[in-house]
Amino acid sequence: MAHTDEQKIIDLEKKFWRTMVDKDIEGSVAMLAGESIVAGAQGTARLTHDDYRGMAKQGDSLWQLKSFQLDDLKVMFPSDDVAVIAYTVTEEMEVEGKPLTLKAADATTWIRQDGEWLAALHTESVLGDPFGRDRKAA
Repeated sequence: MAHTDEQKIIDLEKKFWRTMVDKDIEGSVAMLAGESIVAGAQGTARLTHDDYRGMAKQGDSLWQLKSFQLDDLKVMFPSDDVAVIAYTVTEEMEVEGKPLTLKAADATTWIRQDGEWLAALHTESVLGDPFGRDRKAA
């Protein structure tokens, strides 16, 4: 795929992150497929637009994304209408009123529907020891 196609996906991914910093829930929803899947430390979820709205509003009282930095970006196109982007992210957040820096490896699958790229799958893996030895015991 051409560099412009890769840059389009990178720009879309950054735009989605900016909607979270700006607390622009409807901006986020507009970038999601009608149903999408998320996977991360809390497990997996299949979300409709309304599910995403509810999740975003609920999370608003617990955490706020202040800024982000995407690094080591990789983009591939398994087919003309599917793009996958993976990267590391440094998130500057406020969680329960306290500052927190989170480093993670993320990936998003974008699908093109009616000429528009929409996010269909997003994963986030907190970086650290692959066996969890760097985390506190519960």
